[in-house]
Amino acid sequence: MFAGTGTALITPFDRDGNVDEEALRNLVAFQEENGVDVLIPCGSTGESAMMSHEEHLKVISIVRDASKRAKVLAGAGSNCTSEAVMLSKKAEDLGADGILSISPYYVKPTQEGIFQHYKAIEEAIDCPIIVYNIPGRTGSNITVDTMLRLAELPGIVGVKEASGNMSQIQNIIAKRPEGFEVLSGDDSITLALMSMGADGVISVTSNCCPRLVSEMVNNAQSDEFEVAKSIHNKLLPLFGALFCESNPIPIKYVMGRMGYGNGSPRLPLTPLSESGRAILDPILADLGL
Repeated sequence: MFAGTGTALITPFDRDGNVDEEALRNLVAFQEENGVDVLIPCGSTGESAMMSHEEHLKVISIVRDASKRAKVLAGAGSNCTSEAVMLSKKAEDLGADGILSISPYYVKPTQEGIFQHYKAIEEAIDCPIIVYNIPGRTGSNITVDTMLRLAELPGIVGVKEASGNMSQIQNIIAKRPEGFEVLSGDDSITLALMSMGADGVISVTSNCCPRLVSEMVNNAQSDEFEVAKSIHNKLLPLFGALFCESNPIPIKYVMGRMGYGNGSPRLPLTPLSESGRAILDPILADLGL
């Protein structure tokens, strides 16, 4: 349903710090022209945590309207279940093809709490849901057992796995029910996970390199792993450099250089430092960005 290459879109801002609609529409076109299958507005990379509900829904609406081919998987999570339900309903009303829902952050719920949180969202909407597991941001992990329980709910169709725990992800791949998609949430391990049976990626890097990431994923899907590996190796320095400071600081800098927005995130995130630029600039030059 959401297999292949998905881009965790940045939200471009203009010089006054407002959502730059023209740049966002241009970014959607750039993604689709270069083979991206799924567009993900308002995730962590899209700075959903620093946007008002009005802005959040505006960004989803713009991406939905601008998209001509790619599916739209709208970020609509929260650490408050009722808020997550509200955002998910509104994203569904705006025409999103699916919802990306981050596990409740900061509050550190039990595994039963995580299950009940997603069950409440699943029962409230008809839109398919991709669970987003990223313990480094949320402070809690969704275990294999809980993920497999969630996979039995008819509206939950997959997971974006960004735990970095290869054993955990392998077990989900091996034990998941038929049709439940496992998507890499970490560019640097996408190829490894796809060799184990994962279905694709929700990528930060594909903001700036959509064609290369798409080609890597497409070749992996076709079992052309030597070709996919050569692309992976070409992008490997960038995979690491885009996390030299907190995401999305580095990718906002890159996209600003490419003409998509002002290049800066919103506070409390700050523009990329000089040391960060010293890491990224040579890599960007090598890739012709």
